[in-house]
Amino acid sequence: FSLDEYDENLRMGLYTDDGTRVVVFDKNLKQIGETSYLSKGEKMYSTRFVGNKAYMVTYKNTDPLYVIDLSNPSNPTVLGKLKIPGYSTYLHPYDETHVIGFGYGDETQRELKLVMFDVSDFANPKVLFEIAVGDKYTYSELLYNHKAAIFSKEKNIIAFPITSSAGKKVNSRAVIYGID
Repeated sequence: FSLDEYDENLRMGLYTDDGTRVVVFDKNLKQIGETSYLSKGEKMYSTRFVGNKAYMVTYKNTDPLYVIDLSNPSNPTVLGKLKIPGYSTYLHPYDETHVIGFGYGDETQRELKLVMFDVSDFANPKVLFEIAVGDKYTYSELLYNHKAAIFSKEKNIIAFPITSSAGKKVNSRAVIYGID
């Protein structure tokens, strides 16, 4: 989701040694705008474009969630950011003011997490809630494949597969969470 077309502009989340940033190109692929470099030395883990906003997660020791305004494509602007332990590899829009993040907790725990970000105040995004999924030996295909999730706003559910392993025992199952 680090590539998106909106109002005849191509928007990209990019990661280089200089840092991460969002770049905007017109329909002729001429660059018309870019953010400054964000989070030098941090890897971009996920980007999600929703209308004229972008949400980007970078990671080194904490998970900065950036809220980026793209309403003026020639001048993308970071509106706010939130730092929490861990990182989200997948961002899913829940509604106009909330984004669901899925990824790992901090480096010492390394457990899967599901987090609801409240972005109603773009300058001050916050965590509405965070849930640990499984234990520190849990993996999900959703970390790298968005098609592994079933999401229904109408039914307030998100479901995805997880695999836990403790010693030689492996347990694969689907988990379903109610979100309201």
